[in-house]
Amino acid sequence: MFDFVHEKRRWVQVVLLLIILPFVFFGVDSYRHSGSTDAPATVDGTKITKQEFETALSQQQDRLRQMMGANFDPAILDKPEMRRAVLDSLIGQKLLIEKGSAAGLTVTDEQIAQVIASIDAFKVNGKFDKARYVSVLAERSLSPLIFEQRLKGELIGEQMSASYAQNGYAANAVADKIIAINEQQRIISVAQIPLETPQVKIDDSEIKSYYDQNQKEFQTPEQIRVEYVKFSVADLIPKVEVKPEDVKKYYDEHQSEFSTPEQRQASHILLTVAANAPQAEQDAVKAKALELLNEVKKNPAQFAQIAQKNSQDPGSAANGGDLGMFGKGMMVKPFDDAVFALKVGEISDLIRSEFGYHIIKLTAIKPARVAPFSEVSADILAKLREQKAADMFAELADKFSNTVYEQSDTLQPAAQLAGVKIEQSGWLTKGVAADDIWTAKMLQAIFSDDVTKNHRNTAAIEVAENTLVAARMLEHKPAAVKSLAEVSDEIRQKILHQKSLDMAVKKGKMLLAQLQQGASIALNWSQAQTITRTKHDALDAEMVRQLFQADSAKLPQYVGTESPQGGYMIVRLDAVKDGAPPDDAKRARYVQQLRQMTGEAMLQAYLADARSKASIKVKMPEPDAVKQ
Repeated sequence: MFDFVHEKRRWVQVVLLLIILPFVFFGVDSYRHSGSTDAPATVDGTKITKQEFETALSQQQDRLRQMMGANFDPAILDKPEMRRAVLDSLIGQKLLIEKGSAAGLTVTDEQIAQVIASIDAFKVNGKFDKARYVSVLAERSLSPLIFEQRLKGELIGEQMSASYAQNGYAANAVADKIIAINEQQRIISVAQIPLETPQVKIDDSEIKSYYDQNQKEFQTPEQIRVEYVKFSVADLIPKVEVKPEDVKKYYDEHQSEFSTPEQRQASHILLTVAANAPQAEQDAVKAKALELLNEVKKNPAQFAQIAQKNSQDPGSAANGGDLGMFGKGMMVKPFDDAVFALKVGEISDLIRSEFGYHIIKLTAIKPARVAPFSEVSADILAKLREQKAADMFAELADKFSNTVYEQSDTLQPAAQLAGVKIEQSGWLTKGVAADDIWTAKMLQAIFSDDVTKNHRNTAAIEVAENTLVAARMLEHKPAAVKSLAEVSDEIRQKILHQKSLDMAVKKGKMLLAQLQQGASIALNWSQAQTITRTKHDALDAEMVRQLFQADSAKLPQYVGTESPQGGYMIVRLDAVKDGAPPDDAKRARYVQQLRQMTGEAMLQAYLADARSKASIKVKMPEPDAVKQ
């Protein structure tokens, strides 16, 4: 459809994350054989290389870091289940691309161009810039050809995925049944059997027995306090000097970065017809388009209303055909040529494209502009300083790591090399990540025997992008079990609490049995409340399950369970009410959700079938293959 880019805009951002970061891509023969001896998997003879797998892990690491922030732990990617999930995702992508290509799915060059033009990394001042495009790819050792081949494969895989995931089926009758089940109401009251402190004596033998049987409860974890050096690009930026003439030189030599090409805003009316449609069908659509053209020529002021009523472009019709601002080359060629030949307010003749017949009205022109030096000089200065700092960091990182290793009894030389101070941590607990420095990987290093027993520096470890940390021990507390004397009072309270809980549960079960047998018992019942399967306040899932399985033919019914707050909870079911009949809007929402669920199930079933028929060989690399 004509609004291909608009429909795919959010997905394109995902494509950018998946494609623009890697240095190596699969789907291109020249890269397909690299690292072949260490291929983690092959799919029908096509290798997923070790480099591809490491790239995918790196991408997943970036996504998790963005999602989790300071709580992110890089060690999560060392877990076998996470690594296998990433590899399975790559296998699924391979299968989708392979099956999509075999099914004859294609992506046109125009569609590729539209997607690329929409990617922010290739824009200057919000507009696609070809020089920027080539430059960004070159920085990652990529050519436009390789990138576009990769993108084409991804889009074919996306089409294949969408053909299943977006075409699930759900009947209105099924939706109505699920709505009735979900929204059936049950009227309940709750009685709590509270904890009562038992009048019992806890003797020393009970305390000793509990202590002996639950040693782990009283174990203090291993702790350490360290001094450390943190070295990052950010530390170098304030030390970087950039000459004013270098800033001006950059501006003069990179004018395209500060230039905004001419943009045009247009509205259109689209009547769709395939290029290979029968001639009679094409003629009929053209005749209808000519009628609309005559109408808008007579009433130019009514263009938006006519577009809203007649245009078949779902991405713009509701907005009166408005396509917003766009640059030259962003639309398919016939459309692009027509728009850039019009004057503001002019309406084109019929324009034929692969999507059908267009009637175009040019509504505005935004002239090309080059931002003045005074406007961008501060940004250029910051960019050049960052570049120089990154270069300095790259040069010093190896020296820093070597110094930490070679002079392993002190951090002072490494600190002097990096030009930073030695800092001290508080007490750090083994296995408990503290912040963005004390990650799981860093904790593993500082609690190693090399540090705690041999008193050596850790290696220089990358805790974040362009950030290295090395540490050495100041103080160490081994793991230990607290003495019985230290914890006897705590144990006494634990035993009392357990006895109290046991008594409450025993009493609650007895009362529940009596109620279920028809006895009349005075309990402190709460006010009546209404619950559904999805809205049940403080009741846990097990209690809700019991209430909705209870026989509603004879009420009241009673169910019970241990209370999350302690003690025992008895719930009385007093009445059952059906929800209101669904209106069209609610039914449509449920149908849409069911279609998504069945579509996703269809896709997963298709992939499972494709996997069963494909020749897939898997050999997982070791965790140390992942680049941090």
